[in-house]
Amino acid sequence: MAQEMNESTRGKTRLATLGGGCFWCLEAVLEQTEGVLGIRSGYMGGQVADPTYEQVCTKTTGHVEVVEVTFAPESLSFEGLLELFWKLHDPTTFERQGNDVGPQYLSVIFFHDEVQREAAEESKRQLEASGLYPDPVVTEIRAATTFYEAERYHQGYYRANQEQPYCRFVIAPKLRKLGLD
Repeated sequence: MAQEMNESTRGKTRLATLGGGCFWCLEAVLEQTEGVLGIRSGYMGGQVADPTYEQVCTKTTGHVEVVEVTFAPESLSFEGLLELFWKLHDPTTFERQGNDVGPQYLSVIFFHDEVQREAAEESKRQLEASGLYPDPVVTEIRAATTFYEAERYHQGYYRANQEQPYCRFVIAPKLRKLGLD
């Protein structure tokens, strides 16, 4: 589970916002990642204020399902977080991850400052140059906008719903592949 923020970590944290398909999948892995202090599922990038899940699913709000990650840079660098991000989804599919299709499933890195923008662009260049994928990497790199936290039932979804078919057949295999619970 994500580590608790305490006096020794407060003020030394950074924020990252990532979209790579269903936010439940990203959350389930990142909450188990050393250096992650907190994680929230939500929406970013659209034109509707305070969107609901139902609105985002209409594919008309412009929002992407994202996770907002609070991390301790002395334990997990932004670059290290991006290395993991690339492994958690297919960055070569546009607005799609597996059976999840639509603009809310866009692969995107929302940067919070110029340092993150430069790191994201360099990380993407390195991934493309690696030849790991035969298709082009379509992940977008955009400036962060307002983050809207998803409804309460989306937070910690995998932990609360491990027996749901989506969790068993989509999320659990990703966790096993990475050696996680």
